Amino acid sequence: MTKNLSITWQEKNKTIEAVWQSEANTAPPKNVVIADDTTNAKVAYKLICEGAGFLYKGDFQNAKQLLQAITRKVDSKPIVAAENLTQAFHQHRARQIQRANITNKILIELNHGACDLKRAPDVKGAVTGALITNAKLDKVPAKMVLSLRELLGMVGAHEWRKKGVQIDALSANIHAHYGVYSPIRGEYLELINTANLGNAKTAFDIGTGTGVIAAILVTRGIKAVIATDNNVRALNCAAENIEKLNLKQYITLEQANLFPDGSKKADLIVCNPPWLPAKANAPIEHAIYDPQSTMLRGFLSGVKAHLNDDGEAWLILSDLAEHLGLRTHEELHKWIANAGLSVIEKIDIQPKHAKSSDQSDPLYPARVKEITSLYRLK
Repeated sequence: MTKNLSITWQEKNKTIEAVWQSEANTAPPKNVVIADDTTNAKVAYKLICEGAGFLYKGDFQNAKQLLQAITRKVDSKPIVAAENLTQAFHQHRARQIQRANITNKILIELNHGACDLKRAPDVKGAVTGALITNAKLDKVPAKMVLSLRELLGMVGAHEWRKKGVQIDALSANIHAHYGVYSPIRGEYLELINTANLGNAKTAFDIGTGTGVIAAILVTRGIKAVIATDNNVRALNCAAENIEKLNLKQYITLEQANLFPDGSKKADLIVCNPPWLPAKANAPIEHAIYDPQSTMLRGFLSGVKAHLNDDGEAWLILSDLAEHLGLRTHEELHKWIANAGLSVIEKIDIQPKHAKSSDQSDPLYPARVKEITSLYRLK
């Protein structure tokens, strides 16, 4: 449990203190300016760029409008033409991070998890779901300050958690918790649902997230699955989904960096690691970004020791990094060979997500070529 930081500000000639909440673990701004419905977006933007945080005390919907105005100012900065896709990617990431750093300076105060501003929605359930049920805090603080952007993320995640994502392979919905990546890119699940299982009776699901892969493996006939993750939120999320799917007797959850503890082995070991070797700016981004391909290389180098005789490893990976010049095809196959593994089959599928057809995306020339593959490794 992370020790809570505090944030202080001056209001009506008094020093006010509250618990500081930041999903990205950023430090609270030292200079806090009180904002209201008269706050000018141009002035606010200038002060935010100088490091100030704006604690909103007016109408909640007007706070959202200020956030949108600040976001437009960040996005209106001219883009320097990139010489290649690698440079375009790094520029794109730098802009994303800058946008987050600036827009996260619009702050909201919560009292016992509720927002007291005029026209504010009921956010208490979303805040509780994000912080308490995911084991980040023991209880919602009496007074807490967080960015409006983060609060809106909690509210959005809460609604998605209730609704869930339809998974065709399960004929059921999977419900992602706040901070756990939702399986909205379903093409990789199609690969897992159709690849040849052989005679596999036991399996490991490495980096289980919502538990969706483990659930698909069980529905395909593997009745002993160990699903691992190093994120407590993910394990809580997977446990809830597995319970709803009535698969608890077949799946064991274990907190681990990669593989289950001890000398456990399996007939099949599945991993869908983050696909881009770059720095994550927030915990949720670890599902996408894998600095130095650490998880990918760790899986490949360690999987052989955990396979039963004649066992098989499935690596599900997008080749977007190759099209962006962040990793080469040769590097990946060198890591596979160095791990004492060989590719016995490679099954490909084209992405169907919206970005793959969005020509306004600066990375579109790479995305349009992207292929997601399931590598069967022996």
